[in-house]
Amino acid sequence: MTWRPKKLTATQREERRLEAGQLLRTTDLSQAAIARIVGVSRTAVTKWKQQIKQRRHGVTGLKNRPRPGRPPRLKAQQWREVLRQLKRGAQAFGYETERWTLDRVQQLIKQEYGVIYNANYLSDKLRRLGWSPQQPAVYAKERDEELIAAWLRQDWPRIKKSAAARRNHHSGR
Repeated sequence: MTWRPKKLTATQREERRLEAGQLLRTTDLSQAAIARIVGVSRTAVTKWKQQIKQRRHGVTGLKNRPRPGRPPRLKAQQWREVLRQLKRGAQAFGYETERWTLDRVQQLIKQEYGVIYNANYLSDKLRRLGWSPQQPAVYAKERDEELIAAWLRQDWPRIKKSAAARRNHHSGR
């Protein structure tokens, strides 16, 4: 059994179409057999066969066409660099805290690449790239870990037990 990723890149999908197109033109295999070989539905192979017949370009008509719409302002490599910079922490860029807000990320991108993104877009894009903004835990400077541990060991079980006893006493009425 060959390994087939769940999500193919545009280049991989194009290669699959071209391979199916070559098989359609050079072999006597059925569309179902070709579909099994390249890992698609019979309907897809039928559609590609029709495209080959309708277009005068033959199998090359199955190549990727330019995508409509505005090209991305930052390339994939630049987004990877943005993620590396975010991992360095906000303080490395002169902020008082380690917290990355969308405004701060927006400023970073503007400063480094001269591109301004809407904060709503940034939120979605960063999530798609796997960046999860974590808020650092904030603890009081006066916090005494030993005192907290002692309270959890000694006082909390007693409080929990008395609360349960009160609940049971009230429910028996």
